[in-house]
Amino acid sequence: QVQLVESGGGLVQAGGSLRLSCAASGRTFSSCGVGWFRQAPGKDREFVAAISWSGSSTRYAGSVKGRFTISRDNAKNTVYLQMDGLKPEDTAVYYCAADLQWSTVVSGNPSAMDYWGKGTLVTVSS
Repeated sequence: QVQLVESGGGLVQAGGSLRLSCAASGRTFSSCGVGWFRQAPGKDREFVAAISWSGSSTRYAGSVKGRFTISRDNAKNTVYLQMDGLKPEDTAVYYCAADLQWSTVVSGNPSAMDYWGKGTLVTVSS
């Protein structure tokens, strides 16, 4: 079993930066791929970024590529999402999710992920 807790959300002006953290507990977390997803009001949950268990592979949605960076520190059981150049359309609740299957993580399908945090709200003002 893996438990995930997100933090680092808040209110930021357009063009600003935030770093989200996903702190995990559970013996299998270091073997899990991790994805960040987001859900804006009235919209479906969407894939943002993913990182493999070792950190050697990453994936990004086209809308955030070049602006967001995902990383992880397995010694701290934490995954990060550095968000730069934020735009109002990035406003959403951001969730981290984990799964032992890398193929599931990179599929970007939220319904297939095994473990979820409760989310952290990011609001970008124009």
